[in-house]
Amino acid sequence: MCGIAGQIAAARQPVDPREIAAMGASLRHRGPDDQGLYVNGHVGLAHRRLSILDLSPAGRQPMSNDAGTMWIAFNGEIYNYEELRGRLRSPRAFRSRTDTEVLLALYEDYGIEALPLLRGMFAFAIWDEPRQRLVLARDRLGKKPLFYTVDQRGLRFASELKALVAEGPMPAVDPIAVHHYLTFQYIPTPLTIFQGIRKLPPGHMLVYEQGKVSESAYWSLSYDEKRVGRSESEYKEEFLSLLTESVKLRLASDVPLGAFLSGGVDSSSVVAIMSRLMDRPVKTFSIGFKEKEFNELSYARDVAVRFGTEHHEFIVEPSAVDLLPTLVRVYDEPFADASAIPTYYVSQLSRQFVTVVLNGDGGDELLAGYPRYHVTPYDRLGARWLSGPARDRIGRLLALVPADVPGLRRAHNRLERLLVPFSRTYLNRICYFSPKEKERLYASDFNDTVKGADSFALLAEWFEQAQASELLDRLLAVDTRSYLPDDLLVKVDRATMAQGLEARSPFLDHRLVEFCASLPPHLKVRAGQSKYLLKAAMRGTLPDQVLDRDKMGFGVPTDQWFRGACSDFVHDTLLSTRSLQRGYFKPEALREMIEQRQSGACSYGSRIYALLMLELWHQEYADRRAA
Repeated sequence: MCGIAGQIAAARQPVDPREIAAMGASLRHRGPDDQGLYVNGHVGLAHRRLSILDLSPAGRQPMSNDAGTMWIAFNGEIYNYEELRGRLRSPRAFRSRTDTEVLLALYEDYGIEALPLLRGMFAFAIWDEPRQRLVLARDRLGKKPLFYTVDQRGLRFASELKALVAEGPMPAVDPIAVHHYLTFQYIPTPLTIFQGIRKLPPGHMLVYEQGKVSESAYWSLSYDEKRVGRSESEYKEEFLSLLTESVKLRLASDVPLGAFLSGGVDSSSVVAIMSRLMDRPVKTFSIGFKEKEFNELSYARDVAVRFGTEHHEFIVEPSAVDLLPTLVRVYDEPFADASAIPTYYVSQLSRQFVTVVLNGDGGDELLAGYPRYHVTPYDRLGARWLSGPARDRIGRLLALVPADVPGLRRAHNRLERLLVPFSRTYLNRICYFSPKEKERLYASDFNDTVKGADSFALLAEWFEQAQASELLDRLLAVDTRSYLPDDLLVKVDRATMAQGLEARSPFLDHRLVEFCASLPPHLKVRAGQSKYLLKAAMRGTLPDQVLDRDKMGFGVPTDQWFRGACSDFVHDTLLSTRSLQRGYFKPEALREMIEQRQSGACSYGSRIYALLMLELWHQEYADRRAA
């Protein structure tokens, strides 16, 4: 795992080597083992290396082909690189054992058609000197980040935003990004907090040639190519075979390796398979809380004992809010998933013992692990079968059914649910600040600025674009293109890379993802039980108490913290003069929200956290640069 950055200057103007070096230096945490620069005229590439395979200087980047006409800066792992050597059209004498050298050779032979051959996590840049072309690409699921900006200076790119704002004036804040952030708790792709800087979407490539940008998808996920005519045992056998193969591929490493272990089914399954494949005890790492309802350590310990792991734990306390300014610098833009706190700490703990960790990320999105995926027959009926005329008739019927008559209230509510597009119902389940809450909170000028930006419309667009006929599959498709890459994978990438730690996700091998997309819904959710196929496959291997317990999620006790030991921090940060003068919120509405949180009248922990991270981001980026 590494950090990459670079620039292709417009009009063939020479790039400044000092600027390229500064971009690379800002990513030192992603690659503490080595650094490299390539600067030639209007082209500059920077690389920071975290050595995982072939620790020798032969793996140094940016790396060139033998002729010196093509250069690559690569971040990630190509797990099938040894197999891909055999697919090269012309024999080569390799200088290293790295996947980077194989990837560049593949590009020489296949061009951009090499992308579908890759199995792994990656973000890379290839400068093709003969064609005067830059190619950027990002892995299918978005495990590795890539940002870029195009302006009068040309194109610049980097693994993290900080490298793109390391020099020069700070770009303007994008108010639309702030608006969507308050809905989702993250800024959805392709937006960033800065105007003019974009995220390259997962499964996409970008070609920059003759001053023009062409961005296109090289992969998409279909849920409609269902596998039929198989028994449940056959599905189970193939699933377990694919998961085992995925874990095995991710054990390749020339440095120490371990696993995050939450005590949930996903990470426990990965640890179980690792313990079978490895010839030494697995090193496992877990996080807990003093607040009992958030603590999963007992389940993690059960799994550690079952498989004889070398187990390590850390307890997160309310003083963890002191970490928030650090997290702002780690994530570069407002990011309101509070589980970033324990993720940072478990990464810090793990790095004391290993350089690579496997995790259970992606299991919920593949096999419907979240409670929000439990849809009712009414949800399916409204989403799939009701045409416009049918909706009109139900609307007229609804007007005849009083909502305030106790005996008819249930019928009224069910009819009403049929009329609401399910994309709107789903956003109501997942949003943090609803439109009504925003209306009460937003200052009038800010409200006018973002009036045309509708988070409901954005989610409806994702629903419409999903290649899925079944409602459950559509939910999974939406989360796989939004929540997974923009929240879950961002959280883990930045937290681990801040420690110089590489995280690998066996559930997110694209072959396993495609297999799970092809499964019928009843193998994902059955009789109210989520992740049915995974639990059936691991029955008898994992402890029953791990398989049969309710899902907790990676929750953080922000409500308790913000009403207790951290209340002064919340008050002093959000009600400071500079916070109230940002222009986003009505001061009186913000004060009322904080007072209600303090009194316990409302559970505003996650919303308060989102506001805190927004304000702390301004203090770190906007205020410091202005000073």
